[in-house]
Amino acid sequence: MNPGLKTYLWTTGSALAATGGIAHGEWRADGVSIDSRTTKPGDLFVAIRGPRFDGHDFAADAIAAGAAAAVVKRRPDAVSGDAPLLEVKDTTRALKDLGQAARRRTGARIIAVTGSVGKTGTKEAIRFVLEEQGPIAASQGNLNNHWGVPLSLSRMAADSTFGVFEIGMNHPGEIAPLSRMVRPDVAVITNVEAVHGAHFESVDDIAEAKAEIFQGMTGDGVAVLNRDNAQFNRLAAAAGEAGVNNVIAFGAHEEAQFRLMDVRTDCEGSDVKARIDGAEFQYRLGVPGHHWVMNSLAVLAAVGAAGGEIGPAAVELAGMIGLKGRGRRHTVEVAGGAFIVIDESYNASPVSMNAAFKVLGGLEPEGGGRRIAILGDMLELGPESEGQHAALVETLIAEKINLVFTAGQYMGALWDVLPQSMRGATAPSAMRLLPKVTGIVRPGDVVVVKGSAGSNTGPIVNALLDLGHPCGVDPDNRKQVVNG
Repeated sequence: MNPGLKTYLWTTGSALAATGGIAHGEWRADGVSIDSRTTKPGDLFVAIRGPRFDGHDFAADAIAAGAAAAVVKRRPDAVSGDAPLLEVKDTTRALKDLGQAARRRTGARIIAVTGSVGKTGTKEAIRFVLEEQGPIAASQGNLNNHWGVPLSLSRMAADSTFGVFEIGMNHPGEIAPLSRMVRPDVAVITNVEAVHGAHFESVDDIAEAKAEIFQGMTGDGVAVLNRDNAQFNRLAAAAGEAGVNNVIAFGAHEEAQFRLMDVRTDCEGSDVKARIDGAEFQYRLGVPGHHWVMNSLAVLAAVGAAGGEIGPAAVELAGMIGLKGRGRRHTVEVAGGAFIVIDESYNASPVSMNAAFKVLGGLEPEGGGRRIAILGDMLELGPESEGQHAALVETLIAEKINLVFTAGQYMGALWDVLPQSMRGATAPSAMRLLPKVTGIVRPGDVVVVKGSAGSNTGPIVNALLDLGHPCGVDPDNRKQVVNG
């Protein structure tokens, strides 16, 4: 190939070969988009039709934004007759076809990540440490469903060395078709916990659903599993039944090949000592929290299974900082000093809530500051939701959290059992709670804000940051897991 010749992600010919249909005009695309609001010049826009929207209504906007072409079922009325198009029978099917074609044409080693908790962070950490080892494709954010997975695959360049993709689910049977699409060489299951209670009768059922990730693998594939998780044996057996006999275990368990031996945690991260296939490894992890320590072992196991170099990957872990909404830390300067905000506003489950409380409990507030937890509802927990919210009180007390603020219907169950001395304020929604929070923080405080995305605790984080000017670690001077 001529090194001076630009290689495009999709051309009229390659997209037509992948999807069939009728092409109008000649075009070349550098990316793929299904949202006209974020379409960039040179993107191929796919007009997906959903239950509450029709992408055809926004095709003209995408073309006006510079889209190279639009994949449509029909020419929308607002689109000019000479606009570059690819007409197909079904645009959702066409997106899947693009994703599968991208998967077939690459020689990249592919890693798929699922789990009840920590899958997005683990996926991003894998991407982060492998970026220095070759071109890598990765799903953005948590694009892990029946649209997100094929979209992520369709964005993978043919010359990628690695690919890492997140696969999620809410119901049984959702992971299997996505796994067959991704065809992973390595499958990581971070853990299995009772966080899908609204759609599953038991944790065993959740494990069976997560194990569907093995169905897209060949016998040469590698399963990376949490040896400390109660569902390990069930998952390992499911891998074997799917023909995946190479299982790598991570955790503190003595049988784990990627075994945690010791960890020393401070406010900025952790110093980890691990035994990996019999060899001693020591590395610095740039984010605090025991859950991140365990995830880092899964990251290194996945890197090794995918043919990457474990040593350099371990070194890269020192440069990580938390994801936005998943542990990113901010130091906010105010009159008289500064306070710390830990942003955990994107997602929540009993497991991740307790992990966040332990991180908070491990921090020492300065100058008479307090440990403060601002909590929104954990969603999709099913009929045991109120009991699981109330049970959080045990860890809050054990970790010596000084003040707790709650927002939402289910968090009311926690508020009812909180000791009087720990009660900050409660409200029916995060927006109603917001003014009660911003007026209480003071220099020296350490604040964690956590809730499911639907509980809308993100604006509370923004309001706290608006009280001062973030300082401390400059994200521009440290490598990040993600930029936004």
